[in-house]
Amino acid sequence: MSGSRKSRALFTSRFGVIAAAAGSAIGLGNIWKFPYITGVYGGAAFLFVYLAFILAIGLPIMLSELIIGRKSRKNAFGAFKKLAPGTPWRFIGSFGVGAAFIILSFYGVVAGWSIRYIVFSLTNHFHNSSPEAISSTFNAFITSPGEPLVYQIIFMLMTGAIIMIGVQKGIERYSKILMPLLLTLILILDIRAVTLHGAYDGLRFLFKPDFSKLTYEGILSALGHAFFSLSLGMGTLITYGSYVRKENNLVQTAIQVTAADTIIAILAGIAIFPAVFAFNIEPGEGVGLIFITLPNVFMQMPGGYIFSIMFFVLLTIAALTSAISILEVVVAYFSEELKMKRNVATVFATILITLLGIICSLSLGIFSDVIVFNRNIFDLLDHISANILLPLGGMFIALFIGWIYGRYKVLREVAHGGKLKGQFLKIFMVLVKFIAPIAIFIVFLKGIKVLDFLVTFIKTVIF
Repeated sequence: MSGSRKSRALFTSRFGVIAAAAGSAIGLGNIWKFPYITGVYGGAAFLFVYLAFILAIGLPIMLSELIIGRKSRKNAFGAFKKLAPGTPWRFIGSFGVGAAFIILSFYGVVAGWSIRYIVFSLTNHFHNSSPEAISSTFNAFITSPGEPLVYQIIFMLMTGAIIMIGVQKGIERYSKILMPLLLTLILILDIRAVTLHGAYDGLRFLFKPDFSKLTYEGILSALGHAFFSLSLGMGTLITYGSYVRKENNLVQTAIQVTAADTIIAILAGIAIFPAVFAFNIEPGEGVGLIFITLPNVFMQMPGGYIFSIMFFVLLTIAALTSAISILEVVVAYFSEELKMKRNVATVFATILITLLGIICSLSLGIFSDVIVFNRNIFDLLDHISANILLPLGGMFIALFIGWIYGRYKVLREVAHGGKLKGQFLKIFMVLVKFIAPIAIFIVFLKGIKVLDFLVTFIKTVIF
């Protein structure tokens, strides 16, 4: 893939841009994490705060990434090298490329689990199983030395195959197919969930405000999830932005992708919690909600066999649309900066990431005794990417657009395919100059435990 403007592949349609970018943002976290943390931190009260942060932090950073990508017509690393040559800012993209490489390694492992659970569902594996038996099955599977690797490799091969086909025939074409399919599946699951007896309790859990649960932790969780849920800071939207045509309206694209991401997350909550509450099952946290609690729910639900299959197909699709955007960040870097042919870059990147993923998978089993900074390899890579690379990348992107790139260049770039009204531009520049960097820096301090230390220290001094 050449970095030149003439030969660079571009998305062919507006819908293709929206489908690809929304697919990048919508991933595993939308299906399990958002519904859970919304309920834990006060339901609708948390939701309102989250939406405020999406508008104040998520949307401006997303638009910033799209601007950088389209203006430069380069990969995440090459974009800053082109827009800020000879300055330290040219290294910002390395945060994104590094984060993408690391994230996909363990992301592919979890996505492989979702494929395994499609097979479990097809064979009705959990029929007449107790919750304890379902939990034991999950733990035995993820800690086994071989089986998770098979499904991880299958998922990575699927991801690599789509990327190898190219931007238009691969990423855009399959995003146009997978995103409508994902929406259809989740709507069917929603209809089934809300028609269950006792579903109202689940909807109340998800949507009725309980401001007493909206704590300091909840507000920080809303802030962090508003940033992470849109796949910001890892270069995916810079890379996809470089494939967006000049006539596309970047402001509308950013708004539509943000809306799609939030709507899918809410729809996932509607699909999950009415069913969980209908069968008097306490919602679990994290992967346990998906791979332990929900199989128990489906086993008790009328028609649960079909809906179990649909749910894990949905989960796999959400993982795949995100994974292709993450892999594209690395492939674009290899092909443009290291001058590899696209096919070679795809194979090379897929193999390297898969090998690191194998280590991540084995760290849950036979390598579980390998502990670095009190974490196994899987958790360590998750921590480094989520708490260091992504926040720093996102913060520097905001600072670059606000302080280095400047309002007039922003206005000129956004003027292609749309207009940015004066008042909106002022608000946008204030957000990327001040609000977003400060907010993301708080997320960074929270992730490395410094914020908790400072809060404890202040409380001790004052009280």
